[in-house]
Amino acid sequence: MTTRHVVVGSPVGELTLVATDEALTGVYMTAHRRMPALATLGAPEPTHPCLVQAAEELEEYFAGQRRHFDVAVHLVGSEFQRRVWAALTDIPYGETWTYGELSEHVGAGPRAVRAVGGANGRNPVSIVVPCHRVIGADGTLTGFGGGIERKRYLLDLENPGRVGATLF
Repeated sequence: MTTRHVVVGSPVGELTLVATDEALTGVYMTAHRRMPALATLGAPEPTHPCLVQAAEELEEYFAGQRRHFDVAVHLVGSEFQRRVWAALTDIPYGETWTYGELSEHVGAGPRAVRAVGGANGRNPVSIVVPCHRVIGADGTLTGFGGGIERKRYLLDLENPGRVGATLF
């Protein structure tokens, strides 16, 4: 599977967008914990239609003009990971779920909270597949590949009245 990439600016820093011919396969933030080496992401191609669409939709999201993404997404992972990632798109804009709620939503039950957290943390398409909307059981911001301060920024962007709102 041939991929291409582009690096775009955003309020949370540079984002590296990765796509195949058909779909977006990655959105990685600067210093993202699970970002593949740039050399493995294919050639830079800023005019690639999927990358252009993703960049435009992300710009609209950050401007407060988009709540859902339409760009085609292809997620590569285990069946369980893909179930968790699909469930992330069920979390409404401006809302959060706990890891326990996400685990219940995918039918995994309370014993699978750690596995759900692990799958959430391996989401390769940050922001578009909103893993930032998952928080700890006590309401704390926990785990995010792009860093807690970026998670806080994204949550504040989606819900400016959220308790504890701060800027990145």
